[in-house]
Amino acid sequence: MKIALMDSGIGLLPMAAAVRRLRPGADLVLSCDPEGMPWGLRTPQDVTERALAVARAAALHRPDALIVACNTASVHTLPALRAALEPALPVIGTVPAIKPAATGGGSVAIWATPATTGSPYQRALIRDFAGAAAVTEVPCPGLADALQHADEPAIDRAIAAAAALTPPDVRAVVLGCTHYELVGERIRAAVQQPGREPVALHGSADAVAAQALRRIGAGTPPSAEPAGTLAVILGGHAAELPEAALAYEEGRLLKALNLVR
Repeated sequence: MKIALMDSGIGLLPMAAAVRRLRPGADLVLSCDPEGMPWGLRTPQDVTERALAVARAAALHRPDALIVACNTASVHTLPALRAALEPALPVIGTVPAIKPAATGGGSVAIWATPATTGSPYQRALIRDFAGAAAVTEVPCPGLADALQHADEPAIDRAIAAAAALTPPDVRAVVLGCTHYELVGERIRAAVQQPGREPVALHGSADAVAAQALRRIGAGTPPSAEPAGTLAVILGGHAAELPEAALAYEEGRLLKALNLVR
């Protein structure tokens, strides 16, 4: 089994790690566009062109499924990707986990890129799935870029700025950019108020990884699967995991448990 994942940068690491946890024996292909990152600042047409190039580079490895591990690309490019690659290659998009976060009502914050915050796409998801929850859209300028480069001071500043915009009574936070899942616990700590119940974090990695396996009919894994391989493609060319990826637990896990080729 071979699963490909695509993103502008290392935001695909949480989903890749989720696939690895679910199916240790699956071969992984990670295809990124570091020169074009972040995609959220680009026009939909530009994002589509770049996403198609990244997806086609991954498709050359003949994977069984392609995960679009990027909210921006999922918003703007899924129809084009599916038209170009399906039915030969199933394409699985990413949707912010608004529905599960809103279950039970209360105060919910959606942390997302400035381009996604307030967008018709996100507003439609809130309208359709938020129910009785009080939803606050929180823009996080610079956070994805800081995470891409493992710039610790910039990460701290961006998280603090977004936390200041998050209601103090927030019950749940939706991580509306795949990069944000790399620092989920730091985000939780930034919004947690003393004396209140722990804030629930809702990312997409586990659910999307499971959906990809369902799409290709992957059953229960063998009890003793060998570790699968890991292929990395940066800008269409074979490469190693970027150094910044190793700043995060998910990147270190993938490097340690895979034969990188």
